[in-house]
Amino acid sequence: MSMMESELQLALPMERIVTLLARQLGNLFEFHSSERGALEEAIESSVPSMADCFRACRNKYYSRDGSAYFNPFHSGQYVIFLYFVSHHLSLHGHTSLADRVYYLNKALNGLDIFHGVEMPWAFFLDHPVGAVIGRAEIGAGFTFCQNCTVGSSRGVFPVIEREVTLFAGAMVIGRSRIGRCTVIGAGTQVVDRDIPPYSVVNGSRDDLVVRTISPESFEKRSFFHTSVLDAHE
Repeated sequence: MSMMESELQLALPMERIVTLLARQLGNLFEFHSSERGALEEAIESSVPSMADCFRACRNKYYSRDGSAYFNPFHSGQYVIFLYFVSHHLSLHGHTSLADRVYYLNKALNGLDIFHGVEMPWAFFLDHPVGAVIGRAEIGAGFTFCQNCTVGSSRGVFPVIEREVTLFAGAMVIGRSRIGRCTVIGAGTQVVDRDIPPYSVVNGSRDDLVVRTISPESFEKRSFFHTSVLDAHE
């Protein structure tokens, strides 16, 4: 096991994970043997990113024996893995392969996070089917659920600060700024609005209900270890 692999416990050996992804790409789209080196490099380079992301997460399935843990048959973890791999491929000029890994993520998991989107180093999702995450500025500790949307209005994307949670069906659109440690309730629509830190938001567009919560109350709701996020800043 390499030093990078040791940062993240793997449910399968690295070679089998590479083979799994290559087979999935070949079965649904196409994958050439000449592309295997680029895919291996992208997966290897994604391991430290996944280790950091999973280590920060409080969900019990993301750690084992005190270490970050990756199981490719845990769909939530595999979503994050495919994003990191596609993003690495995109950054290094392997656009066609990045497109296919992104498309695979969409086909397998019903989630649309394009490989050009800059996700934060730590994010978590729970049942992400139908969610679309666009090119917003997003802080660490971002969490979202099914049918969530982060997108633009007239070409302007939101700014989402650290540790913001979107519950099922929530959307944040346009010239919006969501303050840190805020919870956007299920079905809530935030469009061209600023929300202060430490808020719980419910409602629709111009009929939003915003109430303040204490840091202690938010800490109980958080999906992340605050100390790990603090150490990374």
